[in-house]
Amino acid sequence: MRKCSLSNLLENKLTSEELRLVYKSYDIVGDIAVIRVPEKLKGRTAIIAEALMGSQKHLKAVWRQTSAVNGEFRLRDLERVAGEKRAVTNHTEHGCVFKVDLLNCYFSPRLAYERMRIAQLVKAGEVVVNMFAGVGSFSIIIARHSRVERVYSIDVNPLAFEYMWENVLLNHVVNRVVPLSGDAKTVVMERLQNTADRVLMPLPEKAYEYLDCAVTTLRPKGGWVHYYDFAHARKGEDPVEKVKAKISRKLSQLNVDFALPFGRIIRSTGPRWQQVAVDVQIRTRTCDKSFMSHS
Repeated sequence: MRKCSLSNLLENKLTSEELRLVYKSYDIVGDIAVIRVPEKLKGRTAIIAEALMGSQKHLKAVWRQTSAVNGEFRLRDLERVAGEKRAVTNHTEHGCVFKVDLLNCYFSPRLAYERMRIAQLVKAGEVVVNMFAGVGSFSIIIARHSRVERVYSIDVNPLAFEYMWENVLLNHVVNRVVPLSGDAKTVVMERLQNTADRVLMPLPEKAYEYLDCAVTTLRPKGGWVHYYDFAHARKGEDPVEKVKAKISRKLSQLNVDFALPFGRIIRSTGPRWQQVAVDVQIRTRTCDKSFMSHS
């Protein structure tokens, strides 16, 4: 269903001064909407929520985001402001269904294009390692839309791991997606070194720190790392090029031959802040002791 701008929905319900303060965008996950409301409009939250539910008839609840995404599990504080008293919902994307608990698991519907983009890059017979899998959305879409041999799907959040298993069963990909619980670096070093043709790193807060580990996950002949990061770009700066330079500095310290053939801005996350995706091609690497010590 097509989303309407909140400012358009509220034209006859708020003053022109209030409308200028409204965050125009919001998330819809399944039948739940998540909105942000500026502190100056906090008293108008119910009006905003009611207008949104009136325009999107399938919505059953509206929650207000009261903090930034933070912590090891990338969670945000939410407050229910309208509708049913639940934060668990089923979200449909690219023919897959994901059960999501918005209070206890990270999930962003804004990565839908990126999930399918990666799935379409996966070649038949590949082994993929998803280092930060959440409830399994990237992994399951890859399994459903490619001829991947196996996706090892790792997450450190125990509740996200439980939902991942449920989603793997729900989408009938138990023969191709292998959920693994734990810190990605620990899991890789214990059992997944030299196994992957492709590694996913859809966690901008930790991607740079774990990049060395991602490279050790690849087979010695090389492969692909799909890297995600945040970049602050002043006027005239290219956020994609800033992230590529950051990656290059780190990979240049390792014994690898690499290229950065593709990058794109996914979305804006704040004033002059962008979320960026970069596809890293590791052509060859030497798996020696000096390299492993970096990881």
